[in-house]
Order: sequence, then C-alpha cells, then structure tokens
Amino acid sequence: METSFGELKRKEAINLLDGKRLGRVCDVVFTWPECRVLGIVVPGGKGFRWGKADLFIDMKCIKKIGIDVILVEIRAAPKPEKRKGKWEDAPEPYPSGGGGDRRDYGDYE
Repeated sequence: METSFGELKRKEAINLLDGKRLGRVCDVVFTWPECRVLGIVVPGGKGFRWGKADLFIDMKCIKKIGIDVILVEIRAAPKPEKRKGKWEDAPEPYPSGGGGDRRDYGDYE
C-alpha cells in the first residue's frame, strides 16, 4: 500500500490496548540513503505543549493503517505499585546506616 505524507498526517493514531487517541501524525522518521521508514511521530499531549515530548511510534507497533485512522499497539510504562503505605519502586529517602553524607547537628555548634 502506498500513501503520501499529506494523507498520513490527516489520520489519527489510536492505541488498541486502551483505546486512547494519541493524536494526528505530525512527522515521519526515515533513514537515508536506505529509504526505510522507521516510524511516525504524534504530539506528546493535550493542552499546553511546554515540556511535553512528542511520541515516536515504531513501525513494529503499527498494526493497521486504515482510511481515516492508524491502529497502533503501545504498552504503557509500568506504574509503581503501592504496598503497605510505601511505593514499591521509590528509593528510601534516608537509607539505614547513618545516611552517608548526613551531618550531625553538633557539627554546626
């Protein structure tokens, strides 16, 4: 199937795993001189765009390019699980054993 960038940028990317709309295609990434398409780029988020990075979608994640949408399968980053009042992936603020560089209040007197 052949498609132009003009046609591609009118299509909206939708994630098959959660049904979220990812946005319309804003760029295509390819290699030169091999002329191989690596993937597409959609805007990073809604609202203010300050600090939001664009989302690159690899060609391996694109499942179907339809007439008006592009169906992709992107797995979200795993979220930390909360157990017993503490976050599982969060580091301890003060490791046991004195804390290394921490000073005693007696050093300031």
